[in-house]
Amino acid sequence: MQSTLVRQETKAYLLSNYVLSLKPENLPKDVIHEVKRRVLDSLACAVGAYNSKVSKYLLKTCPKVKGKYSAQLFGKKKKAFYEEAAFLNGSLVRYLDFNDTYLSLEPAHPSDNIAPLIAVAQAYGKSGLELILAIAVAYEIQCRLCDGASLRSKGIDHVTYGAFSIACGAAILMELNEEELKNAIGIAGVCNIATRQTRVGEMSMWKACAFANAARQGLFACRLAKEGITGPQPIFEGTRGFETLISGPINLILPKLGEMPRKILETYIKPYPVEYHAQSAVAAAIQLHRDNVKMDQIMDMTIYTHGASYQIIGSEPEKWRPTSKQRFLHAQVYEKNKSG
Repeated sequence: MQSTLVRQETKAYLLSNYVLSLKPENLPKDVIHEVKRRVLDSLACAVGAYNSKVSKYLLKTCPKVKGKYSAQLFGKKKKAFYEEAAFLNGSLVRYLDFNDTYLSLEPAHPSDNIAPLIAVAQAYGKSGLELILAIAVAYEIQCRLCDGASLRSKGIDHVTYGAFSIACGAAILMELNEEELKNAIGIAGVCNIATRQTRVGEMSMWKACAFANAARQGLFACRLAKEGITGPQPIFEGTRGFETLISGPINLILPKLGEMPRKILETYIKPYPVEYHAQSAVAAAIQLHRDNVKMDQIMDMTIYTHGASYQIIGSEPEKWRPTSKQRFLHAQVYEKNKSG
C-alpha cells in the first residue's frame, strides 16, 4: 500500500493521470478559438522565416529521413518522418522570434508546441479536434511547469520544459496509456536538458532550433514508451532527478481531473518580431517616427525597465553592439516578406 501511495504522488503520475482524463468533445469554445488563432499565427511565423538560411539548411537535412509515419513539411510538397518534420517546421515557427509568449517564473513561447503536434496528428491520422486538445494540453503543461519553477535562474533553457509538454500533448495523438505516458515523461526528462548558452552572447542559428529539438526528443520518448521501453522513475523527485539537479522544487498545480486546459488564454501574441520585453520599445520607436522626430534631435535618452527585461535582452555587450548576422536576419527576412 505504501509503495502504491508513493507512486501515485509523483509528478509524472499526476501529469499522466490528468492528461489522459481529458476528452476532445469537452473542449470549451473559447479554448478551441484560441488554439485556432495560435495555429494561424504559427503558420504565418513559419512563412515569414521560409527564405532564411536556416530554412534552406534544414530543407537539405530533414527530408532525408523518411518512414511510414510521415508529415508534411511546411511550404513544400515533400514529406518526412514526422519527428523530422516536427523539427523543421518547429524551427521555422520559432526563427523570427515572432511566435507567442507566456510570462511567469520561467518565460516561454508555448506555440513552439504547435508544429510538432501537427506533424504527429498527420502521421497518426488524427482529427482536428484531437489535435486542438493535444495543443491545449501542451500549453497547459508547459505553462504550469513555468509557473512552478524558474529554469533561467539556474542557467537552464526554458525549452527543457518542452520535452515534457510535447510528450503530454503527443500522448493524446499517439494513444499512450497511463503507464506509457509516465515512461515517456521519464525518458523525456532524464536526457534532454538544454543550457541557456543558446541565448547568451551572439545568437546562432541554433536559437531557432532549440525547442524543436526538445520537441523531437519528446516525440521519440513517446515512440519508445509506446513500444514498451521504460523510463527512469521518479523523474522529478528522485535523488538524482530533475528537481534535485535541475529545477529545484516545482510547485506544480494542475487542474482537477477532467477539467479542460485553459492556460492558452493567458498567453500573448506578439505584434512585432522581437523578444517580448522589447515590444514596447518598438512601439515607442514607431510612434517617434510617426511624430517625425529625427535622430539628430535626440540629445539624451533614459530607459526604465524591469529586471527580467534587462537580464534577458540588455545585460550583455553583444546585445548592444551585435556583430553576428543572426542579430540582423530577423528584421531582414521580415521586411523582405512584408514587401514581397
